[in-house]
Amino acid sequence: MEIRQPANPKDFESYTTERMREEFLVRNIFTAGSINLTYSFIDRMIVGGACPEKSLRLEGGKELGTDFFLERRELGIINVGPTGSVQVDGETFELGVNEGLFVGQGVKDVVFSSRNPADPARFYLLSGPAHCSFPTRKITMEEAESAVIGTPEQCNVRRLCKYIHPGGVKSANLVMGVTTVEPGSVWNSLPPCHTHARRMEVYFYYGMKPDSAVFHLMGEPERTRHLVVRNEEAVISPSWSIHAGAGTSDYRFIWGMVGDNQAFADMDVIQVDRLN
Repeated sequence: MEIRQPANPKDFESYTTERMREEFLVRNIFTAGSINLTYSFIDRMIVGGACPEKSLRLEGGKELGTDFFLERRELGIINVGPTGSVQVDGETFELGVNEGLFVGQGVKDVVFSSRNPADPARFYLLSGPAHCSFPTRKITMEEAESAVIGTPEQCNVRRLCKYIHPGGVKSANLVMGVTTVEPGSVWNSLPPCHTHARRMEVYFYYGMKPDSAVFHLMGEPERTRHLVVRNEEAVISPSWSIHAGAGTSDYRFIWGMVGDNQAFADMDVIQVDRLN
């Protein structure tokens, strides 16, 4: 498990591009036959991926200081690849592409498998601390609460689907969903953009065309920087940072948050004229 330390916004101003990528960009999320995890000390979010050629079990470790992974945590899973299954304390849930699963705190055994080991599933994982347990639930994109937001004039038309949230699949802390940027649009979360000091967020970009990229903006509104993000890479966003991007073609991203509340609308809106 890779460890990422918190970052101070004043220190961030001096980061080189290479340092920004080391601190905030999560690459190589999927490796066939393994589970790859990155532990961010920003609100103790864990970001990762499971790509099972044979069955893979989610294990705890010294980094967590617990007997098993979900002893004091909960887990959100969205499959972004071929069909696979997740066994949760003996109960099996099959997940097709863009289908999700919430696994509550206290579950002892989580095992990932692929329908076709030669073409393995790619389970994207987000895990945050939990103070109580909610039932394991599967959710599809069609079942998720959704809304189309943005306008063609601003090149930001996108469909936002909420998977794990107080009005849908309930959790103790984690909020998670998928946003699809429509063809002909490029922007996500801009204009306007926002911060939310009460929560950190992770964006995982996928469904990108070959040779395309997303230019992900981050930093304090008056001192923005950018990262060039490729397909199936994620960006860790501290609570003081904006998080928005523009793609060279259409794409999807999975967003996930943990922090002091689960209110999706709890945002500090930043108008474009404030950005520098």
